[in-house]
Amino acid sequence: MNNMSRQNIQEFLERLGGRCSKGANLYLLGGSALILLGSSRDTLDIDYVGDDIQKDDFQIAIEEIAGELALEAEAVPIDRFIPLPEGSEQRKIHIGQFGNVNAYIFDPYAIAFSKLDRGMDVDLEDIVFLIRRNHINLQELENILQNALSKAGKFDLHPDIFAHLQELKSRLK
Repeated sequence: MNNMSRQNIQEFLERLGGRCSKGANLYLLGGSALILLGSSRDTLDIDYVGDDIQKDDFQIAIEEIAGELALEAEAVPIDRFIPLPEGSEQRKIHIGQFGNVNAYIFDPYAIAFSKLDRGMDVDLEDIVFLIRRNHINLQELENILQNALSKAGKFDLHPDIFAHLQELKSRLK
């Protein structure tokens, strides 16, 4: 698979919207979401919120269209990886309507929290992008992390998540 561009993602969304006969919402996260927010980062796939085991008809259509366009699409059950921050539903960012599909960027704070948990270099750079573009606020991200600790037992949060936070802060200086 090749790196994808904003144009690839746009074409994917248009085809998906044209194929769906029923109304649906698509929540993007990962690199493709950041590209739609203006990031110049590379990504190899379209990550979207969905069940990675039991796929519904909408997810099957997503994968079929991705295959037709030689793109990779991956369902991410984000609510199984991190405790979703309070207010996630209200913070989604509407990208546009494509036929019967409304496309959104999933809650930028949930995206940042999951990236902070993973803590890879590209993840931290993605969070820096979100902060510098005013999609999230560092203090609010820290508050979300603190509030999540009470639910951490249910999730497999990285034991070095606070070290990841410190590295993020050093990159913001």
